[in-house]
Amino acid sequence: MRAIGVLEAGGPEVLQIVELPEVHAGRNELRIRIKAVAVNPVDTMLRVGKKFDLTNPEPFIVGMDLAGQIDEIGPDTKTDFEIGDSVIAMTLPRKGLGSYRENIVLPVDAVSRAPKTASLVEASTLPMNGLTARQSLDQLGLTAGQTIGVTGAAGCYGGYVVQLAKAAGLRVIADSSAEDKKLVTDLGADVVVPRGDDISRQIRNVVPEGVDGLADGSVQNELSVGAVREGGSFASVRYWAGTGERDIRFHRTSVSDYFQRSDLLDDLSKQVEEGILTLRVAETFSAEQATEAHNKLEAGGTRGRCVILF
Repeated sequence: MRAIGVLEAGGPEVLQIVELPEVHAGRNELRIRIKAVAVNPVDTMLRVGKKFDLTNPEPFIVGMDLAGQIDEIGPDTKTDFEIGDSVIAMTLPRKGLGSYRENIVLPVDAVSRAPKTASLVEASTLPMNGLTARQSLDQLGLTAGQTIGVTGAAGCYGGYVVQLAKAAGLRVIADSSAEDKKLVTDLGADVVVPRGDDISRQIRNVVPEGVDGLADGSVQNELSVGAVREGGSFASVRYWAGTGERDIRFHRTSVSDYFQRSDLLDDLSKQVEEGILTLRVAETFSAEQATEAHNKLEAGGTRGRCVILF
């Protein structure tokens, strides 16, 4: 089985085509023939930061998103899926389940149907970022009529937060560069403020009392927490725990906690079909061009995900 592996930590150039043993589905498992995988910032961080075991030369496989088709159902597996069904899933590279490969075996409850209105390339951009946005909103615990701040709103995570928040009846104050203002407005933000280190002041100019909750997609931490009202909530995608000031509740979003939550991924897929969520693909690459895909992501400025095709 062909895969894209890493044998030593480093830049995009360390990605290489490798061969892995064939895998088969066991009880309560499905095997997926992967067609497309989205390239996410976490992939580049794992590529650079992986602590490799030199006594175990098996390549490390990154990737947390996939779209493909079921090609094997494990024995005694109770499922409505059939061979050939188009599916999506989020995977866990740290558990040996990186998605940069031709085939993967996953628990049946980690797999959801791909949106009927999307191609597999488009669908591959949904699972990890969509579930991360869903988890942040669940942690913030806001209700219809309350106000949420979103930093990094033009990114995939931030964009999904904006759209999910609007679907939940929240007022959305989002940041943007001048170039991305139309994009963020089209995603549904009620008010768009300038992106920058003064983000707290910019949001407070709109909501003087502070927002009820904030999803910090741009990882501005101390720079953005000032936008939250006393007793509000703050969701961090990079595990920042805050300092406990002003009785703000700090939440560390860790999407791996939503592995095997096909129920939530089913809901996200349906929201794509309903036009609530927008899937964005920046560019596609072959498996042999994985280095180029990582280079493009790390260069910045992409609006949507680079997708590797198998």
